[in-house]
Amino acid sequence: MENKIVYINGDATSPQSKGVKIIAHICNDIGGWGKGFVLAISKKWSEPEKRYRAWYNSKENFTLGEVQFVQAEQYIYVANMIGQKGIKTGSQGPPIRYEAVEACLIKVAQKAAELNASVHMPRIGCGLAGGRWEKIEPLVGRALIEKGVEVFVYDYK
Repeated sequence: MENKIVYINGDATSPQSKGVKIIAHICNDIGGWGKGFVLAISKKWSEPEKRYRAWYNSKENFTLGEVQFVQAEQYIYVANMIGQKGIKTGSQGPPIRYEAVEACLIKVAQKAAELNASVHMPRIGCGLAGGRWEKIEPLVGRALIEKGVEVFVYDYK
């Protein structure tokens, strides 16, 4: 079977597959957690936000391209991926940083291989971060699909 992204209408915080699952999403590099997809995560689990805020406060490796994996349930991990510089569009364009997103996705692929997990996400980086899916989709392809990781992308209606 040819590996490709599976698109699903639904909620990425309720991943639709068997086995271990990693829910990947984009975070900013200024410690902000309060708008966008993170609200859906926080509504379901408190640990990802708690751990993200502690990571930010510790300043340890809290930089673009880094990922924090938080176990939310027995078979569900949340990948807090720092792929967004700040929260406002400025002279550098929107906050999304595609190279950081790619670096994060490579780390997610390694963790997915380690856990034998599938990866689930909304159209990461395309909301508040201001990114374009046409630019993100190939990164997902290179970092995850080409490494044999099953990827599900959710469009929330």
